[in-house]
Amino acid sequence: MSRIPKAKTEVVEDMIDGLFSDNPSRQLKYATKFNAFLSSHEENFPFDEIEVSVFVARFVEFCKKNDKTELQSAAASVLINMSKRNTKVLIDHGAVPIFVHLLRFETGYLQFQATWALGNVASASTQSRDDVLRCGALIPLLAQLHVNNNIMMLRIAAWTLSTFCCGQPRPPFHQEMKPALAVLGQVLRFNDKEVLSHACTALYYLFDGSRETSQIFIAAGLVPGLVQLLGYGSPAVIEPAIRTIRNLTNVDDQQTKIVVINCGALRLIANLLTQNHQIDIKRGACSTISNFTAGTKELIQSVIDAHLIPILVNLAQNAELGIKETALCAIVNATLRGSYAQIKYLVKQGCIQTLCDLLICQDRRIISVCLDGLENILNAAEAEKMIEDMQSYCQLIQDEDGIKKIQKLVQIVSYEINRKASKILQTYGMIYKG
Repeated sequence: MSRIPKAKTEVVEDMIDGLFSDNPSRQLKYATKFNAFLSSHEENFPFDEIEVSVFVARFVEFCKKNDKTELQSAAASVLINMSKRNTKVLIDHGAVPIFVHLLRFETGYLQFQATWALGNVASASTQSRDDVLRCGALIPLLAQLHVNNNIMMLRIAAWTLSTFCCGQPRPPFHQEMKPALAVLGQVLRFNDKEVLSHACTALYYLFDGSRETSQIFIAAGLVPGLVQLLGYGSPAVIEPAIRTIRNLTNVDDQQTKIVVINCGALRLIANLLTQNHQIDIKRGACSTISNFTAGTKELIQSVIDAHLIPILVNLAQNAELGIKETALCAIVNATLRGSYAQIKYLVKQGCIQTLCDLLICQDRRIISVCLDGLENILNAAEAEKMIEDMQSYCQLIQDEDGIKKIQKLVQIVSYEINRKASKILQTYGMIYKG
C-alpha cells in the first residue's frame, strides 16, 4: 500500500489505518468517524491538496462497492462534505459519474446524497456545472421531481436543478436544458415554498432573453404557473417568479405579453404593489408594468383598465428610491407610446404633478426621466393640435413650480439634463409666458 500523508491535526493514526485497511467493518467504522470529523471542522479544514486527493480517491473507491451499501452511503456522505470545497479533486478522481450512477440506479438515502453532492459540485463554477451536465446528470435528476417522491428529495432535487441552470455563460439550452421545462411546469404545481422557490430560480436562469425561448416557455405551459405564483404567500417564491415574468415580458414580442396578461398577471401585480412586500418584489412588478407600457396602445390600455396608473403615481411620489424610479419609467413609457386619449387619462391621474415634484430629486436619472415625460405629454398635445389642452398642461406645470424647476435644471452641469430642460423651455416658452 502506498504511503498515506499524515493529517496535520486531530486525525489519529488509527483512523487513517482504518480507512486504508482491508477489513470492510473497519473501513465502515472509520469512514463514519472521518465524516463526523469533517462535519466538526468545516471552518478549519485540516488537510492539504495531496491529502485531500488521497482521501477522495479512497472514498470514490468505496462508492463503487455496490455490494456494501452501508459503506457506499458513508463514503457518499464524506464526498458530500468534501464537495463543498474540493470540487476539482472530486471531478479529477471521477466522483461525478459515480454520483450520477447512484442517482440513476439507487433509491432512498444514497440517491438523496448523490443529488446533494451533484448540486454542490455544479454550484462551484460554470466549468464544474458543465462537467456535471456532460456526465449525464440532468435526466436522472429530472426523474426525481415527481409528485410521488418525498418532500426532502423534492427540495434537494429542485435546488440541484437550479444549480444546473445558473451561471454565465448559460448552459446550452437546446442541447442540454430543454427537457427540464416540461418537468418544471409540473413542479410549479407543488405546494411547497422551498421547491417552488428553486423551480422559479431555475426558470429565471434558463430564460436567455430571446423571442425563440419565450415561445418555448409558452409552448411548455410555464406562463400560467409562474403568474399564479405571484399570489403565493412567500416572498421566497414571489421574487424569482416576478423576475422571470419581468424578463419574459422584456422580449420584443407582443404575443408573450398578451399571454402573461391573459393569465391574470395585472391583477396579481396590483396586489404586489399595494401590499407590504419587499423592495425587490415591488421593483420587479413595476419593471414588468414598464415592459407593458413600452409596448402597444392595446397593452397600455390593459394597464389602464387594471387601475395600475394611480398605484404607479402613488409609488413614484412616495416609495423608496429604487421603486420610485421603476414606477416612474412605467408612467413615462405610457406617455411616449400611448394614444392621446390615454395620455389625457395619465394627466387626470396626476402624472404632471408627480413629474414636476420629482424634478428636484437628487437622482439625475429620475430627473431625466421626468423631463422626458413632460416633453412627451406636451408633444402629444401639439401633434394633435390640442392647443387648449397644451395651455392647460403648461398651466399645471406652472402651478407646480415646474417652470422654475426646469429653469434651474438648465444650470446643472449635465449635458443630458441641460439639453432636455433647454429644449422644453425653448419649444414651449411662449406658452409659459402667456
